Amino acid sequence: MQIDKLSGSFILTADIGGTHITSAIYDGERDSVIEDTISRVGFSSKGSAQDILNSWAEALSQTLRKTEVAISGVGIAMPGPFDYETGVSYITGLSKYESIYRMNIKQQLAKMLQLPAEIFKFRNDAEAAIAGEVAAGAGKGADSIIGITLGTGFGSAWSVDGITKDLNLGSEPYKDSIADDHLSTRWFLKRYYELSGISITEVSELALIAKESPMAKVVFSEFAANMGNFLLEPVLHFRPETLVVCGNIAKASEFFLPVVSRQLNMTSLKIGQLGEYAALIGVADLFRTNSNPQRISL
Repeated sequence: MQIDKLSGSFILTADIGGTHITSAIYDGERDSVIEDTISRVGFSSKGSAQDILNSWAEALSQTLRKTEVAISGVGIAMPGPFDYETGVSYITGLSKYESIYRMNIKQQLAKMLQLPAEIFKFRNDAEAAIAGEVAAGAGKGADSIIGITLGTGFGSAWSVDGITKDLNLGSEPYKDSIADDHLSTRWFLKRYYELSGISITEVSELALIAKESPMAKVVFSEFAANMGNFLLEPVLHFRPETLVVCGNIAKASEFFLPVVSRQLNMTSLKIGQLGEYAALIGVADLFRTNSNPQRISL
């Protein structure tokens, strides 16, 4: 592997989700992801530790094989609970990644890739996505931002003057459980099944029928109410200039975001512009700022 500890130009980045990993080289001089280096590898988050780690190492190795540039760091966007400083996973009780619980991912990947562990940095995946949007996407130029990611889970971050930190709003109490249970894909699937008796696998399926299906309209209306009601407190507390909405559910924003905008009395609500590149840019940002973001709370 090529490593140049004196140069910060090229960073090996990765975004780890629940079903696949995306990796690419980030070019710091051009502030962009090198598209020709993108690699994607699927895996099961319920698989064995070895299978999961092999998939992650394979994606990173594929990216390195696609370029001759020297890297100076490895940045990985990772879901929590996770010790982002030491690289130890504490994910348990979430029906995913049980096999890597308490495992030092930094040490494991460093060994598998034959890279020094000290060049690895980890960042919360939602925080990384919002940081990427702040650096080069929908949040660029705004002084203060609340960013949320809507997908398999509900992620959140707060950014002021370009410094982005995890809010972890998904773990906050809401209704009979926590916000993550009401602002994620699984809520859509559960609620639509309760109303219709029909099972779906993606929110995109609902979006396709939302203009004609009364039940789909009800689901999006209830989601909008949940989102607006829950975000009201943090919006009043932080008073952001802009709310940036990312994630796959954001692709159906026309069916819920106008209602949320009225509930929050915010005129500046933006959809993320960078897609899967956002988290890759966000983890690379750790090396540019040499920051070590910590979670903050209300």
